[in-house]
Amino acid sequence: MTRIVAGAAGGRRLKVPPGDTTRPTSDRVREALFSALDAADAVAGARVLDLYAGSGALGLEAASRGAERVVLVEAARSAAATAGANVRTVGLPGVSVVTERVERFVAGAGAVVADGWDLVLLDPPYAVDDDALAGVLAALPALLAPAATVVVERSTRSGEPRWPPGLAPARHKRYGETTLWTAHPSEQAP
Repeated sequence: MTRIVAGAAGGRRLKVPPGDTTRPTSDRVREALFSALDAADAVAGARVLDLYAGSGALGLEAASRGAERVVLVEAARSAAATAGANVRTVGLPGVSVVTERVERFVAGAGAVVADGWDLVLLDPPYAVDDDALAGVLAALPALLAPAATVVVERSTRSGEPRWPPGLAPARHKRYGETTLWTAHPSEQAP
């Protein structure tokens, strides 16, 4: 069972997409991630982009904790439909689902918001290789607010993402088979 951990929708259950194409972030990892983000004042009032959204659990957790706007991007139609159902179930304002490949979304005009995204969450399927992830990360610096936070969730066996110019790694934390990598915009031009 996946649920919203805290905030306005805390405790609400979320559906998980059918099949094995997605790998929902465990409640324990989401709780740790959002505790750290809340402590850094990175969620309340934020514009949040949830890439490879799956069920939408990460983005919906951000919305529950006070994010102003959340966009869930998911390519798999069944997963996007599940995310849409979860958005309706949770019933929080400012959350939308985009059914599109992440690579295409970050390269398009739809990814641009005034003043940039404050928080970008990436939880790609393990099948997304390092080169594909590096391409998505390379597009992000131009889309970010100056004090933005980028979080990448990967298998611990995958190693650190290849951060592009314009993103500086800040920390990482391992939770069993999952590692969360955090970065911020750097002074270096994208």
